[in-house]
Amino acid sequence: MTDPCSVRGGVPEVEPFAVHIPDHDLADLRARLDRVRLPEPETVPDATQGIELERLAALLDAWRQHDWRAREARWNAIPHYRVRLDGLGIAFWHVRSPEPTALPLLLTHGWPGSVLEFENVLGPLTDPVAHGGSARDAFHVVVPALPGFGFSDRPRERGWHPGRTARAWAELMTVLGYQRFGAHGGDWGAYVSTELARLAPERVVGLHLTMPLASPLPEDRLAPGPAEQRMLDRRDLHLADGYGFGMLMSTRPQTLGYSLLDSPAGLAAWLGEKFAAYADTRPEVGGGVSVSQQVDNIALYWLTGTGASTARWYWEAMRWVPRSAEEENAQPVVVPTSCSLFPADPWPTAHRWAHRRYQDLRSWHELDRGGHFPGLEQPDLLVSEIRSAFRRVRDQPAAR
Repeated sequence: MTDPCSVRGGVPEVEPFAVHIPDHDLADLRARLDRVRLPEPETVPDATQGIELERLAALLDAWRQHDWRAREARWNAIPHYRVRLDGLGIAFWHVRSPEPTALPLLLTHGWPGSVLEFENVLGPLTDPVAHGGSARDAFHVVVPALPGFGFSDRPRERGWHPGRTARAWAELMTVLGYQRFGAHGGDWGAYVSTELARLAPERVVGLHLTMPLASPLPEDRLAPGPAEQRMLDRRDLHLADGYGFGMLMSTRPQTLGYSLLDSPAGLAAWLGEKFAAYADTRPEVGGGVSVSQQVDNIALYWLTGTGASTARWYWEAMRWVPRSAEEENAQPVVVPTSCSLFPADPWPTAHRWAHRRYQDLRSWHELDRGGHFPGLEQPDLLVSEIRSAFRRVRDQPAAR
C-alpha cells in the first residue's frame, strides 16, 4: 500500500484516502474461493465443535456473489482519511455534522469487527434531524481503524496495545481540532476508550461502553445472588469453552496468521464463528449479524491482508491488560460513564462490579435484545443509547 500519510512542520497531516483494491487481488480471491476444500461435517448437532459446515458453506456461497466494487463505491462516499500517528499510518472515517453545536465523538471497534460496525449509525449520529431526531443530539463522528486492522498500517514493531492506541487516538482528536469529545467502545474498543478516559479525563466529556471492563472480586463468588451467579456461570463457561480463539491469538498469532492469509475459507470460519456465537441470533429480534454484513467484514480482512496483524493485536493486548479485578480497580475511571448491556454479549457484568472501577457511573441500562455487535445487529438501539448517554454530560465541565 502506498502511504499517503505525511508530517509537515511537526504536525501530522490528514489526507483523503480512497479505497481501491487492485483487480488482480479480486481475481485471486475468486480463484481461491473456487478451489476451497472443506472437511466432512461436524459429528455433533450444534456448534460445540466450531462453526458448522452448513453455516460456513452458506457464508462462502454468499462471498462468491459478493460485489466488492459496489461496497467500495458505498464506502468511498463516507469521508475517509489517513494520518501518521506515533509512526503508524491510521485510517479513519471523519463525518462532520451539519449542526453547529455537535459534540465530537470517537467510536472504536473490536475483533472480529472493524469500522464497518459503525457504518449504519453514521447518519443518525451526525444528522439526527434527518433521521427523526433532535439537533441537540448531533455528533461529529470519528471512527479510526485499530492498528493492524482495515486500512490502518500493520505494526512492524512491538508495543501497539490498547494503551498506546489510546494515546494515538488522543493525538488524532487534537489533529482534527477537537479539544473535548466523547468516547464509545465495545470489545477492544472498550479497552481503548476506557484507557483514553483514564489518560485524558480533562478531555473526555463522557464514556459510553457496551462491554464495561470490570470483573468480580474473589469475595463476589462467596455468596452471589441469583442474577450474579448466572453472570459468573456465563463468564466461566465462556472462558472454559468459548475463548480458545483468544488464547491462541494471544500466544501464537503468527502461526495462525499463515492460515488466515492463505485460505479464505479459514478466515471466514475464524471470523464467522464469533459473528454467530456472540450475536443475538433469535429471529424475532433480527437474527444477529446478517450474512451480508459478515461477508463485508470478512472480505475487508482478506483484501487488506490483516488476518495475522489482527491476531497479533491479542498478543500485544493480553500482555498489557490488567490481570485481575484488583488490578482493574487500581486503574479507576473518573469520567462520567454510561453502560448499555446487550443480553447476548459473552462477558456479562454486574453493576456493582463496574461501579468499583467506573466511579462516576451515570447510567446502567440492561437491554432485552442484541449482542456483542450492536452497531450491526441493532443500530437504531445503539444510536438511542449513545444519544441518551451523552445527553447527560454534553454541557458539564470535564472530569479531572
